[in-house]
Amino acid sequence: MRASAAVAVELEGVSHVYVNSRGAFPALEEISLQVAQGEFVSLIGPSGCGKTTLLSLISGLLTPTAGLVRVAGEPIEYPTSRVGYMLQQDYLFPWRTIYENASLGLELMGKLDSAAKELVLELLHDMGLSEFADRYPHQLSGGMRQRVALVRTLATEPDILLLDEPFSALDYQTKLQLEDLVAITLRMRNKTAILVTHDITEAIAMSDRIVVLQPNPGRIKAFVDVPAAIRETLPFQAREKPGFHDLFHKLWGFFHEMDVRGETANG
Repeated sequence: MRASAAVAVELEGVSHVYVNSRGAFPALEEISLQVAQGEFVSLIGPSGCGKTTLLSLISGLLTPTAGLVRVAGEPIEYPTSRVGYMLQQDYLFPWRTIYENASLGLELMGKLDSAAKELVLELLHDMGLSEFADRYPHQLSGGMRQRVALVRTLATEPDILLLDEPFSALDYQTKLQLEDLVAITLRMRNKTAILVTHDITEAIAMSDRIVVLQPNPGRIKAFVDVPAAIRETLPFQAREKPGFHDLFHKLWGFFHEMDVRGETANG
């Protein structure tokens, strides 16, 4: 964590258990984590390690079975506009224009005033979407639709952005382009971001720090800092920096170790 920055997100001894008709299933166990203001942290780990559950707890969609989740020092007990959530699917409404989709969050919050409208237009411009504001989702590519989803999330001006595999459904070229665009936008606006990804190279290229989780139940296995030479470069170029491949093999080693120990979940 950045030593001089305020704490944006804090998890203290967080555990979570899912209960259904078949019994109780521990998803997370004793997770303690701090994320600094403006920091980009990625969560990686095998299936079953609770990555998405962690995002749901930070967003306020779930309440932990034990422990505390704080945003800017305040306990999170329900969803808040301080936290924005971007998913793998864009969930754009086909009958609304791109501008109308991008404005939806503000509209639902009753905050779509003239200043907010200007912000939406500014974000669409930053994302290269100005000329598509009056078009409809079916007229855009998958990568462009994800950019609209990002604008919709940023338009409500959240302090923290949660990214749940937002690039996984895109082709590789589009994914790389969008990684750079997201990195530029978040750095320019000093946003705190937490990314869930199965792609180790993506985690290294985009992050200041990586949290490796192990499954059954989800626990923190390791914290890994990304070297400055990599994290201060845009994701596309970061992949060519010295030390990138060494870091990949270090992280891959954690996965191999979990697999050898039988900790990798099925499915």
